[in-house]
Amino acid sequence: MKKKLMQWLSLAIFAAALWLLYHELKAYHYHDIFRQIKNLSAAKILAAFVLMLGGYTMMTGYDLLAIRYLGHALRRTQVMFTAFIVYALGNTISHPVVTSALRYRLYSLLGLSAIEVAQLVAFCGATFWLGILALGGFIFTFAPPVLPASFSVHGLSTRGLGAIFLLVLSSYVAGVWLYKRRLTIANWEFALPAPPIALGQILASSLDWVCASGTFYVLLPAHQAISYPHFLGLFLLAYTLSILSQVPGGVGVLETLLIVLLKPYLPADAVLGAILVYRVIYYLFPLAIAGILLTGQEFRRRQTALQQTFELVNRWLSPIIPELFAAMIFLGGIILLFSGATPPVGSRFEVLKDLLPLPVIELSHFLGSIAGVGLLLLARGLQRRLDGAYVLTMILLGAGTVFSVLKGFDYEEALILTLMLFALFLCRTQFYRQTSFLNERFTPGWGIAIAGVLVCSLWLGFFAHKHVTYAHELWWQFSLHGNAPRALRASVGAIIVVGCLAFVKLLRPVAPPPVSVSPEDLSKIRSLVSTSPRSEAHLALLGDKRFLLSPQATAFIMYGVEGQNWIALGDPIGAESEYAELVWQFRELCDRHDGWPVFHEVSTRYLPLYIDQGLTLLKLGEDARVPLATFSLEGSQHKSQRYIVRKFEKEGSQFEVLPADAVAALLPELQRISDDWLARKNTSEKRFSLGFFNPEYLMQTPLGIVHHQGNIVAFANLWCSGQQAELSIDLMRYTSEAPANVMEYLFVQLMLWGKQQGYAWFSLGMAPLSGIENRIAAPLWNRVSNLLFQHGEHFYNFQGLRQYKEKFDPVWEPKYLASPGGIRLPQVLAGLSALISGGMKGVLTK
Repeated sequence: MKKKLMQWLSLAIFAAALWLLYHELKAYHYHDIFRQIKNLSAAKILAAFVLMLGGYTMMTGYDLLAIRYLGHALRRTQVMFTAFIVYALGNTISHPVVTSALRYRLYSLLGLSAIEVAQLVAFCGATFWLGILALGGFIFTFAPPVLPASFSVHGLSTRGLGAIFLLVLSSYVAGVWLYKRRLTIANWEFALPAPPIALGQILASSLDWVCASGTFYVLLPAHQAISYPHFLGLFLLAYTLSILSQVPGGVGVLETLLIVLLKPYLPADAVLGAILVYRVIYYLFPLAIAGILLTGQEFRRRQTALQQTFELVNRWLSPIIPELFAAMIFLGGIILLFSGATPPVGSRFEVLKDLLPLPVIELSHFLGSIAGVGLLLLARGLQRRLDGAYVLTMILLGAGTVFSVLKGFDYEEALILTLMLFALFLCRTQFYRQTSFLNERFTPGWGIAIAGVLVCSLWLGFFAHKHVTYAHELWWQFSLHGNAPRALRASVGAIIVVGCLAFVKLLRPVAPPPVSVSPEDLSKIRSLVSTSPRSEAHLALLGDKRFLLSPQATAFIMYGVEGQNWIALGDPIGAESEYAELVWQFRELCDRHDGWPVFHEVSTRYLPLYIDQGLTLLKLGEDARVPLATFSLEGSQHKSQRYIVRKFEKEGSQFEVLPADAVAALLPELQRISDDWLARKNTSEKRFSLGFFNPEYLMQTPLGIVHHQGNIVAFANLWCSGQQAELSIDLMRYTSEAPANVMEYLFVQLMLWGKQQGYAWFSLGMAPLSGIENRIAAPLWNRVSNLLFQHGEHFYNFQGLRQYKEKFDPVWEPKYLASPGGIRLPQVLAGLSALISGGMKGVLTK
């Protein structure tokens, strides 16, 4: 709810800024703004570029200081290269999750751990604000800027704000100078930087802000109208408020604030013209350079070690590549739409009209906007890794490049789209899902973003052509200088495309509830279980699960539904080539039914599949597997097990493995043993991730039994995996008359039998909550789990179970829960417990 409220608040601030911007500019014509841009001299442009380079150099200094603070010895060129890419992309995208993820991917390649990258991010964030505190504190206190009457708020004092800034800055400096111990804030332990590093933070950030403000200041038409110190105070105030607005990049908000604050000194068209050039120089130009550098770096790696680079990209950048390309292609759609809503540059159009016939220009203008709205819609498909969306995006980017040239010779626009096309081409393998784009569900956030761009495009078109009086005849006017009719037709065409897609989605039938699989599909599932190298696949035979089969019926997911929780058990079973698409299909199935995708007891091998879904990983415990090739009763470490086997043999006990077709005759006796065991344990049958007494289930697997004095006293059904990869047991029951240590005797005999049959591993099952470390920087789940493992004997014998399995010298492999995080996690855990226990009543009782 908080996230949605912040999104709506940011949207409201953005809308208010647009309205105020329109109010301030309504007296001006767009020609006035372009005239201001055209009047900028080459010297001013050059000075702005020099100051921009100085600003980005200071920003890379943030990271150099952070690396020094962390005590790493990275090469300065490596740090500056990485920092420039991060800041160039971060200033434009302005999304903390994406920029932090990009920083982690790049710095982890240089040897930094996740915790060190987190410390670097926090250090650079603090450095960013120290410059505002220093410059703003001194200027607001000793030379407070005069705010215009339209901006004044009762009680607002820039001098008081400056005093607060200086107080915070002084507290930081004093703490750095005097406090030498480590600090702990919200379970995060860190040391304050040394005084020289802290002074470097203040200096680098202050110079960064001087260069950033100077880049904009030199683009203003008349410097004598306002002094630089006065301007710097207003710039810092506007920039700080735009950051607090939570609008990405401060787009619209920063422009509005600067126009209002500078209104007493400069006309609005002059300020907006300077802002547009400032955005290009300080944001778009570094973004293009960073994209080229990042692409060139990857291309060089492909030349030297092609296969290694692909593996590196898949491992480190795979989770964020769809998000980055979705944002980039969405931006490409905005460029085409906004270009279609505004007139072309006059001088270029004069050249173009002599080369091309009018129908080509008209059609290119219209289709350019259609391609733009197509890119907005396809960005969602790229985020979901759809191969169809990838192909269509490549086509539309190529077409958009051609249309940009034909409709007005917009070569800058064509260059940007070409770079996007090239970058997307290099990442072809990241978009592999063979799913219909029309089946994709657009979230409210995507809907709001697309609608917002269309509204902005319409507003831009009306503003750019407000001198033209609307008439019905505009729709049918086709002339070389008919810019307003072209923009009107292009905007309406884009809206019709979006409306048609929305209409098609509204007419689609409601997703039917999942139905049981057919007998033919059940037969295929049994076949996949019998050939799977993982013994836990036999849980599909319990009869308490639903199934999602791959289109080729060569893999499946078994799952259960509890409330909104759609819980898949383990990794997919079957052909590994189908796993990625199958996991996405399960996610879409959950989305269609407003469910939450949850994957229970998944292995480390396939964790990237769940990370791609944006799921949170929690360690559940560790699975014990005994390598049977080295297992024996020889040696001092197996002395107790040797003793148990000899003792049972002396007492006349016998071990036997019965084939599945011999189990039916023993079902009444097995039922009696099971009932006796449940009564003595005062518990009920568990389900889903554990087997329960089900005659049909037991008759599908072999059975290990122990005879004592002519009677069956213990049994366990066997999971025999395909390719003799693994042997395991599920349902274990014994009577009250069974000798002590009967289950350990059964375990040992089964391992010896499995070794004789040629099985590679014997699975002892999972030890819940084991292997979860309680570190200072560990998340809350790890701390609670470790506490339960150490002191939770009242609820479950966690440590005892781990120690019991340790006697067999197993190899421990971690198991995870992949689920939605945040406030949903307690509901997920409650739903999982209810599914395993047969309802909430089973959770509250035994």
